[in-house]
Amino acid sequence: MIEFFGRYRAWLARLLAGSRPRHRSSRRTRPRPPLPGLLPKLGVRSVAGQVFVLQVVVVALLVLVSTVALLLQSRYDITQDARDRSLAVAETLAEAPGTAQALTSANPTATLQPEARKLLLESDVDLVVVYGPNGIRYTDPDPALIGKHVFGAGAPPVRPSTRVIRTAAGPSVTSLVPVVDSAGATVGTVAVGVTVQNLNGELTRQLPVVLGAAGGALVLATCSSLLVSRRLRRQTHGLGAGEMTRMYEHHDAVLHAVREGVLITGSDGRLVLANDEARRLLDLPSDAEGRPVAELGLDPETAGLLLSGRAVTDEVHLAGDRLLAVNTRDTALYGGGSGIVATLRDTTELRALSGRSEVARERLRLLYDAGVRIGTSLDVVRTAEELANVVVPRFADFVTVDLLDTVLRGEESPESADPLRRAAASGIRPGPPFLQVGEVVRSRLLPARTAGAARGRAVLDSHLASAHDWHAHDPGAARTALDHGIHSLITVPLRARDAVLGVVAFYRADASEPFEEEDLSFTEELAARAAVCIDNARRYTRERATAVTLQRSLLPRALPDQGALEVAYRYLPAQAGVGGDWFDVVPLPGARVALVVGDVVGHGLHAAATMGRLRTAVHNFSALDLSPDELLGHLDELVARMDQDAVFGGESATGVTGATCLYAIYDPASGRCVAARAGHPGPALVRPCGAVEFPEIPASPPLGLGSLPFETAEWELPAGTQLVLYTDGLVEDRLQDVDVGLERLRRVLASDDQVNRTPEETCQAVSDAMLPPHPSDDIALLVARTRRLDPTQVAEWGVPSDPAAVSRVRAECSRRLAEWGLEETGFATELVLSELITNAIRYGAQPIRVRMLCDHSLICEVSDGSSTSPHLRRAASTDEGGRGLFLVAQFAERWGTRYTPEGKVIWTEQPLHHGPAADVGGDSDSDILEQWDVPAL
Repeated sequence: MIEFFGRYRAWLARLLAGSRPRHRSSRRTRPRPPLPGLLPKLGVRSVAGQVFVLQVVVVALLVLVSTVALLLQSRYDITQDARDRSLAVAETLAEAPGTAQALTSANPTATLQPEARKLLLESDVDLVVVYGPNGIRYTDPDPALIGKHVFGAGAPPVRPSTRVIRTAAGPSVTSLVPVVDSAGATVGTVAVGVTVQNLNGELTRQLPVVLGAAGGALVLATCSSLLVSRRLRRQTHGLGAGEMTRMYEHHDAVLHAVREGVLITGSDGRLVLANDEARRLLDLPSDAEGRPVAELGLDPETAGLLLSGRAVTDEVHLAGDRLLAVNTRDTALYGGGSGIVATLRDTTELRALSGRSEVARERLRLLYDAGVRIGTSLDVVRTAEELANVVVPRFADFVTVDLLDTVLRGEESPESADPLRRAAASGIRPGPPFLQVGEVVRSRLLPARTAGAARGRAVLDSHLASAHDWHAHDPGAARTALDHGIHSLITVPLRARDAVLGVVAFYRADASEPFEEEDLSFTEELAARAAVCIDNARRYTRERATAVTLQRSLLPRALPDQGALEVAYRYLPAQAGVGGDWFDVVPLPGARVALVVGDVVGHGLHAAATMGRLRTAVHNFSALDLSPDELLGHLDELVARMDQDAVFGGESATGVTGATCLYAIYDPASGRCVAARAGHPGPALVRPCGAVEFPEIPASPPLGLGSLPFETAEWELPAGTQLVLYTDGLVEDRLQDVDVGLERLRRVLASDDQVNRTPEETCQAVSDAMLPPHPSDDIALLVARTRRLDPTQVAEWGVPSDPAAVSRVRAECSRRLAEWGLEETGFATELVLSELITNAIRYGAQPIRVRMLCDHSLICEVSDGSSTSPHLRRAASTDEGGRGLFLVAQFAERWGTRYTPEGKVIWTEQPLHHGPAADVGGDSDSDILEQWDVPAL
């Protein structure tokens, strides 16, 4: 059989391998030969031969399956027939009426053996055996086995059963049926066996039918293969399967691997072919081929071009979000049928690259603008506003800048746990759904909102509608923001010097494109630049606050109590930084008052500290009761020493770059005012009649130069005259000359109502008219209105160089104290004057004079022509004198010595009311001396 099939296959192959034309047509189909790898290896290369071989294989498999099925079915039928026959015979013998009686008789064999033989001959079975419950045979085809035990017999079966037993003659089907007597007891067993017949006979009878059917199928397969071969040769122009496979592979590789879309449309307007790239570019459906072009959902212009038949080159068409360059040609010109072939090239990436380049240029331009516009001032809030304004609307639609409270206060170490406060906000339209500027931001602090905030990284929320954590924190605010059109967010921490200063949030809304990952680097760069500016402003704010605090601590917090002048003042620090302008009112002995105005060039802590040192020095020098020119001379030496200390202190030390001062002393008893200046503008005098003048004071260089001695000017001022002292910032700036400023000041001071103005009102008028809103320099203004002591408040006597005159002066003093109503201080005053006059007579020189002033305190002055000053000392127990000044110091509240061109003046001050000093008046000299630990004489 196998040899027959082999010869048949070889003959059919030679038949199909006839001569083939070698013509190659330009039309290419897409045959898919079955089993392209296996059949060529078997020598069958034509498509028809391969189809025929497959048909032969299929027929052979069908014959094999049919034969096996026939064999199995025959065996099953034969076995089932043997089972039925053996069981029927066994049941017939077991249920026969005499079988049970015979088994219980004395000789069952005599009765049952003839019946068993008869059944064996008539029923076409091979074995009939009857045996008792003990397994002893009563009948058997072989008489020699009667009476012997049945091999393998066990307990009698309960019900009929059948089993197959392998014997030497072949498989045998044996049925066992129990024999039951009338009482229901099993008295024996009937076993009937049938040997299964050999299947070869049955198979031999049916196999020709199967082979005949197979031969008929092969004939039909041969005829169909011949028809298929002839048609294939005509359609493929003699191309073999391998050649067609290679042709299809090349065609498929070129058509689908090329990065340009290819479309072919027929003359009927249907799509004939589309490669994968064309399907991707035009989003064609899977069943696009064969459908009309107008039904493919293409752009109308693109569909019209494919149906128009026009030949175009690189014509640009829009397909969705892609920009395509289309080329079309007529296929009839290249040997094909009438139609259009179109190639599509995606130029979107080129446009996107151009767009990205433009975006990059815009980002660089924005960074440049940010570098120019952010940080124009050293104000933290202003810097935050500049950051918010520079990116709207060029990068974001809304921007909020939140800073830590410590940053807004200018503190040195901002803490992330400190609350955030809205510092600036900007948007494309008013009324964004955000907190107002100045409110505390209680939503998402840096560690909670941005996992990368501590590392200075930006966090992107491209689609806020799906940002669950953003919704969960504040659902109401999130819903309001979404209703406002906001859909995208970038949150960037503001970090500088490894410290988090705050956070800036960029929002996009409405039709703006959502933020992307590539936007993060830009926002981080922008935030880093802004953070440096904010940190600089914060540090400046801190330094300025420190300088302001220092300056305020150094400036007078309250004017001292004195009766010579009615004083008011204004002080306005510069916007650019704290300067060194200062003023002071210093009470002097003899009811006099010193007015001081000064200016240290520069701004910052150094200027404020220098100002404090100069103000302290002025207080100390004023305590010596020096004249204005002498005091300025000492200040000049002090500043020169400060500069020398700065030179010897190294590079880090800073000297005094310039300092000016105006020092004036007013005496209410005489109404005279003495002033000197060191590089400072002179004062303005407003007479009681309203006339304004700027008196000349000899000009001197600023402090520290030490080139020329200082000179003074002296005026007599009537009561009610206003003395206006100021710094140069009031009358001079970059846009205004000093002469213009002085003229403006003159007009303000010479107003019609100036006569009735108080110093406070004058200060306010000058401030309203001349102080700029944002001064570039500190401005200090001091206005003092003079008062004169009434002649009745002054008592003066000349004292001859006679000790007896002391009692007379003491008596005059008592009478004047009584006129003033100061009898309570009489004892102490008499004692003080007695000691001072006695010392002047004993140690001084003529002229000796005594003066008493009753103002805010009782002032006693004893002057003489000697410049020798007495000193307080501790007298020994053997000394006869030296205790007078102890008594003066005990009874007077203050006492001291001042020098005049004619000599010196020793003065004392006593309170007008009863005080501690007066209480001691009743004590004895011993009690007084005991307080100083000095034994009495």
